[in-house]
Amino acid sequence: MRVLLLVNSAASSVTARSRVVIHKALSADHQVELSETARRGHATRLARSAASEGFDVVVVLGGDGTLNEAANGLAGTDTALAALPGGSTNVFARIIGLPDDPVDAAGQLLDALERGAVTRIGLGAVDGRYFLFHCGIGFDAAIVELVESRGPLKRWAGHPLFIYATARTWMQRTQRRRTPMQVLDADGETLAKGLFTIVLNANPYTYLGGRGFDLIPSLDLKNEPLVAVTFPSLSLRRLLPVGIRALRSGDVRQLSAVKVLEGLSDLTVTADPPIEYQTDGDHLGAAPRLRIRWAPKALRLVLP
Repeated sequence: MRVLLLVNSAASSVTARSRVVIHKALSADHQVELSETARRGHATRLARSAASEGFDVVVVLGGDGTLNEAANGLAGTDTALAALPGGSTNVFARIIGLPDDPVDAAGQLLDALERGAVTRIGLGAVDGRYFLFHCGIGFDAAIVELVESRGPLKRWAGHPLFIYATARTWMQRTQRRRTPMQVLDADGETLAKGLFTIVLNANPYTYLGGRGFDLIPSLDLKNEPLVAVTFPSLSLRRLLPVGIRALRSGDVRQLSAVKVLEGLSDLTVTADPPIEYQTDGDHLGAAPRLRIRWAPKALRLVLP
């Protein structure tokens, strides 16, 4: 099998040793080429080139941002994506059941390749940018932007930095009273209003340490449409019950603090002023209008 090993050496938990060990393990049974990302967006171009050159699989050793870029290069092609955890949180790798250690995960990946365990999954897309597990609009996008502005710290203090960024964003940057955001269906009818919306393609939304932050536990990658969870308020009185439920039973659909919309294939989010958004933990800027669609069977994925 022809394999491209795509490595982001700047990712939080990628080391020279893990890169060498994984490269050697993959090369024992497959024809492997190694490429390293050098800048933002580079993984998309490398993955797209691999697909056009007939590679069977692109294996990504990096964080969720690198994985997202590679997925955008491979969507709609016959080249499969395989994930190895190399970031600080590794949400998607853990969603598909991989351990957080990249070398251990490589062993499971090799078993999956031997079994031919490849399936097509659906992706979300916001204004043409695909996402694997979620698109956050509002509050969490501001958190991601603050974390990214502290670039070098993310490698060494990932989880504490996110906690700090969350607290600072809530205290200093969040508009907690006005309702700037509307979620509309394909016909332009208003489905929800709020300050913060998460559009999910898979669950959990993220991880806090070893525990999943589960919003809709039944949502998986088996080609189900998207789910939108909208927060009308960001007051602690509203947020705390959601956080507690997400860390315990994990199903927030019955809570009055959120509006949950399921089975979405086409929606639009509008905001005045323009609102920040992120996909799979990558901050993408701000926009007054975002078109979000579900693309069924868009990506071939290696599943452990």
